[in-house]
Amino acid sequence: MDVNKIKQRFEIIGNSQALHRAIEIAVQVAPTDLSVLITGESGTGKERFPQIIHQHSTRKHGPYSAVNCGAIPEGTIDSELFGHEKGSFTGAHEARKGYFEEANGGTIFLDEIGELPLSTQVRLLRVLETGEFIRVGSSKAQKTNIRLVAATNIDIQKAVQEGRFREDLFYRLNTVPILIAPLRNRKEDIHLLFRKFAQDFAEKYMMPVVRLDEEAQLMLENYKWPGNIRQLKNITEQLSIIEHDRIITAERMKLYLPADTRSNLPVLMPRDSEERSFKSEREILYQILFDMKRDVNDLKKLVNTLMDRKEGMPLIENDNQSLLDRLYQEQDVRFNSPVSVQPQLHVKRVDDSQFEDTEEIVEESLLLQDKEIELINKSLRKHLGKRKLAAQELGISERTLYRKIKEFGIEE
Repeated sequence: MDVNKIKQRFEIIGNSQALHRAIEIAVQVAPTDLSVLITGESGTGKERFPQIIHQHSTRKHGPYSAVNCGAIPEGTIDSELFGHEKGSFTGAHEARKGYFEEANGGTIFLDEIGELPLSTQVRLLRVLETGEFIRVGSSKAQKTNIRLVAATNIDIQKAVQEGRFREDLFYRLNTVPILIAPLRNRKEDIHLLFRKFAQDFAEKYMMPVVRLDEEAQLMLENYKWPGNIRQLKNITEQLSIIEHDRIITAERMKLYLPADTRSNLPVLMPRDSEERSFKSEREILYQILFDMKRDVNDLKKLVNTLMDRKEGMPLIENDNQSLLDRLYQEQDVRFNSPVSVQPQLHVKRVDDSQFEDTEEIVEESLLLQDKEIELINKSLRKHLGKRKLAAQELGISERTLYRKIKEFGIEE
């Protein structure tokens, strides 16, 4: 087997080992009738390999049909592949043969097979297993003798896991897999392809051939090429038509390569990356402290609002407000730090006309969080668990109240 002759016959450019391996597998499997699944990214030239298989098979004198499954609407794809009878659907004015009937005795190439609907996949599986198909609108099974070669640019195994492609059909198609490497993994072929395309466009548009200097060639080889050979061909055509200078520099090449994916060269990290990381962590800590301060200010407003609104409430609640007011004096408030309450004077109501002064010593360790929980519980009980009313009474937003309920684990 002379790989160079095969490349020349089918206009395949490249000397990479991955490309040669794909050609060798295609030639070896060609004399058999095994199904072949060709996988590779869009624009890698997958359509050349079914032709190699057909021309090196015993069916080379039979018909060869290439079908792009992604270009056929879902509602008509069964008719296109298997044919239909007259009157089987609106617009079927006469019977029509499908691709499988037309390709009888030859090879049929189904490109983008991953786009087939599940119902069509069932019909295709029957053809592969029994060699039979049924036209749309008919009940009579017909025989066909075809060699099937399929291609896809999607991860077909992932499609099987997601339920978008039948597992039994995948294994039936994948008897012999051929993987076409993306252009970024064939760096030694990039400049060869560019020169071939540049020569073709120079002849087509009758102008001098464009060439690359060393920097531009290096940039071309280090580009990721998401569109593979198709993208390289388009860029070469643009350069051939637009550029007046026939020697393309790296600066001119940059204008034709998307800036977001221009190169796959390693990214150099700045020397002060560790210092920047430290600054970033410090900024996060500052943000947390600012959020805590804002929460404290919100709670201060809550207490002040309650004191303004509830002047006539029982003195036991006024005692609680007085205690909170003492907690929020201009001091360095720290969460989860116990606050010792000094002895204070309370006024206990005896009746409507008589008051009695008593001195009570409170010796307990209080947490700011406990007082928040207490106030929230009181407000929720008062309003029968209605958060909106409780939040209005507390002087905070309903969202803040909900957050504190979740944070403190308050049962409503």
